[in-house]
Amino acid sequence: MAALSSTSVTERRGIPAASFVEDVHTYLSQSGLDVNSALTFLQERLQQYKIVEMKLLAQQRDLQAKIPDIEKCLDIVATLQAKKGIGEALIANFEVSEGIYSQARIEDMDSVCLWLGANVMLEYSCEEANALLQKNLENAKASLEVLIADMQFLRDQVTITQVTIARVYNWDVHHRRLKQTTQKDS
Repeated sequence: MAALSSTSVTERRGIPAASFVEDVHTYLSQSGLDVNSALTFLQERLQQYKIVEMKLLAQQRDLQAKIPDIEKCLDIVATLQAKKGIGEALIANFEVSEGIYSQARIEDMDSVCLWLGANVMLEYSCEEANALLQKNLENAKASLEVLIADMQFLRDQVTITQVTIARVYNWDVHHRRLKQTTQKDS
């Protein structure tokens, strides 16, 4: 019986895969660790997984906030293009500063300005802005899918590590009880 089950995935985007321990005694002898060292190693690995999980959750929150913003920008560009086509002015409320709004009348515009980040704003034609926003939306959704898959992989590794910790601990308890029983019998 093998100590570790064979898994085809050794890591996913830098997250090391946990190995399920079939036979604790073989695992300990192959790794050259005693029970306490093995438990310490597994606990450290579990903490590393938890840190990575916190980082991935923060990235997921950022992406989930970014996607609606991009969709909102796409809607605005589409509205501007529709109004331009019929020659009708658009009345819009925009935020001047936090909580202070002003009203603007927008007529026949050929371009829009987009914030790119780091206090950088660029002017694009409506078609270019639409294409850029569509590409950004697709990239954000793809990144979110990869992130969700990474988080599922990470959750699996946490579960495997927790089960391994329990198996090593229970093996140690059982092993100690057997020693006590044999010592009492002698």
